[in-house]
Amino acid sequence: MSPYTEITAEINKAAAGPQIAALFDFDGTIIAGYSVFSFLREQVRRGDLAPSEIVATVEAIGKFGLGRADFAALMSLSAQSMKGLKEDDYLDVAQLIFERDLAKKIYPESRALIEAHMRKGHTVAIISSATPYQVGPCAKYLGIEHIACSTMEVKDGIFTGELGGPLCFGEGKVNAALDLAKEKELDLTNSYFYSDSTDDIELLEYIGNPRPLNPSQKLRDIAETRGWPVRTFKRRAGSNALGFTRNVATKLSLVGSALAGLPIWALTGSRQEARNFATSLFADVAGAVAGLKLDISGEKHLWVERPAVFIFNHQSDIDVLICSKLLRRNFTGVGKAEIKQMPLVGAAMEMAGVVLIDRSNSKSAIAALEPLVDRIKRDKISVVMAPEGTRTHSKKPKPFKKGAFHIAMQAGVPIVPIVIHNAMDVSPKGDSLYYPGTVEVEILAPINTSRWTVENLDKQVAKIEALYKKTLDKSTTAV
Repeated sequence: MSPYTEITAEINKAAAGPQIAALFDFDGTIIAGYSVFSFLREQVRRGDLAPSEIVATVEAIGKFGLGRADFAALMSLSAQSMKGLKEDDYLDVAQLIFERDLAKKIYPESRALIEAHMRKGHTVAIISSATPYQVGPCAKYLGIEHIACSTMEVKDGIFTGELGGPLCFGEGKVNAALDLAKEKELDLTNSYFYSDSTDDIELLEYIGNPRPLNPSQKLRDIAETRGWPVRTFKRRAGSNALGFTRNVATKLSLVGSALAGLPIWALTGSRQEARNFATSLFADVAGAVAGLKLDISGEKHLWVERPAVFIFNHQSDIDVLICSKLLRRNFTGVGKAEIKQMPLVGAAMEMAGVVLIDRSNSKSAIAALEPLVDRIKRDKISVVMAPEGTRTHSKKPKPFKKGAFHIAMQAGVPIVPIVIHNAMDVSPKGDSLYYPGTVEVEILAPINTSRWTVENLDKQVAKIEALYKKTLDKSTTAV
């Protein structure tokens, strides 16, 4: 069961079909805080703004926040600050800012609402006063096709310093919604609009189902008088003492668990039993410290055929802990060689039997994986690997590498897919903190590899990659 069932209950009961729109504001609604500050910091870091421009921009933002300047003046100043820059360069910067900063600010609850609307086949769009450079990368990540934003004029690939058209603000958002409704034949009287601010009061009043999310006090008061349902989500991004302590304690538990396994080794003479004890201890202690809970379906598939090669889609740092909680004993993993350089953690991972490979050298990586086949056959040890090779900042997995599949084929053991749906909710990319939460995990049925050959391996890998995409897409496609 999804951890956001209560939040999405209304949408799950709603009528289906693309004629119903789900319109979302961006800043404060989909993400915590305001994306403009992330972009301003990057412009300052890159030296794109002169000191006088920095002062003027901060002053304009402050005046707008206090109601002493209109939005047009603020956007004009922003457009002027970008004069002469190449749009292509700025698009690259925008993607970097999203991956490094904005991605971790996405409210998991808002993402759940978006996916609930997508399951119903609703037309989902972001309508924001921000620019496409702020909104676009997030929309792509969330699978949102339609966006309406305030634009900057570009000629011959260069920002002119002028605005690109009417601003998507106030009445401009209503016009953007009407344009989309005309294009897609939407029924706005039965559609939804999610926003955090009275700046959007015109569209909130126009739409059939106004839904304030994380509202300002002023919007909250208006919502109360008009009977609009209000939801407030806990802010995720940013450091705090508890989050930092949780993060450090989680990582240290790996070291402590490895050390705790040493007496077991001494008493039993079995290095593997020591590793099993340490792994189970780490899974329980670190899981409790991180506040990680798992909602597992298909759990029986973890045990029906062992040894096996378990594969998982790699979304987050927390995936190591998730796999430890799932597999518990008699398995080893594969990690990047850089882990060796991490104080204490590197030693603990090597002590746990994790194979660390240099991903930059394909030949040495392949050579490092070869002994795993012998371990599977001789010691009945399972292997867990991420076939993407690295984390991907999307629900859509990156192309699978063939290492895990070669191992399974040569060892004559099945492939068991572990599909992790929302690990980014508890450990977003770009964030150093862990957040308590529930992660949905599906364990798919073991896949027999006895008829695999070198000649048909590419085909088999492609089939499993497609299976992952289909399973992950269940949360965002119409039913």
